[in-house]
Amino acid sequence: MSKAKPLSLENRFPAENPDRFLTLAQELVDAKPDAIIAITALGAVDLKKLTSTVPIVFVFVPDPLGSKLVESLARPGGNATGLSLMAIDLSGKRLELLKEAVSNLSRVALLTDPKTDPSRERTIKANQAAAQALGISLQPVDIASPEDVEPVFAKIAEDHVDGVVLGTGPALFNLRARIGAAALAHRLPAVSYIAEEVPFGLLLSYGQDFPDYIRRAAAYVDRILKGAKPADLPVEQPTTLKLVLNLKTAKTLGLKIPQTLSLSADQVIE
Repeated sequence: MSKAKPLSLENRFPAENPDRFLTLAQELVDAKPDAIIAITALGAVDLKKLTSTVPIVFVFVPDPLGSKLVESLARPGGNATGLSLMAIDLSGKRLELLKEAVSNLSRVALLTDPKTDPSRERTIKANQAAAQALGISLQPVDIASPEDVEPVFAKIAEDHVDGVVLGTGPALFNLRARIGAAALAHRLPAVSYIAEEVPFGLLLSYGQDFPDYIRRAAAYVDRILKGAKPADLPVEQPTTLKLVLNLKTAKTLGLKIPQTLSLSADQVIE
């Protein structure tokens, strides 16, 4: 029985700076690896620009089709495959949950990332359609830099908005501490698709389990190293979705959360 070959792992961290992704992606492609894991959509898109041969496994991508990473979810057809967050498809569910938590919800702001989100336009359209179906007015608002967070929230509060939805841009995740603090300071309930953002002051999240996605991405790489082609490996969608509810934030905002919502939460922060 032959011994398994040792693996060598190289990593690059662009810190969601859009100017660094392409340069670091080129470094990885030039190293001629057997496979590359792209954590974010921006990294995956830049890698696809540089290589059509090195297998790419993307992980936290809200919209693989809209980002033109694959030809279809069932048959990717190129050198990239991985996992779809379904973040855009679940826009309506998150708005429903926010409306359940905030009984007087009528106006919502959608935070968008104009620099690093390839799915920005689709995110806006999906949330607008969901809001219209629920009888809610939705206002997209760009956050282009860290310095935008406080002024944007001040303006949102001044406009008497009742709640905030975080869009799919990766840069928004890096700003989670500022966004959470601003949401609390301006007494605005906020919802995301990323559970890891909720402890910073958001009210709730609904979406995939991020640690589970990392494990599943590793399984893709294992299959590719054993000879599978990305073109033949279907893009996976969430098999489990979790609701995280921050009762500490609800108390700070003076919200009375319905018991049905509390009981349905997979994780409660108190």
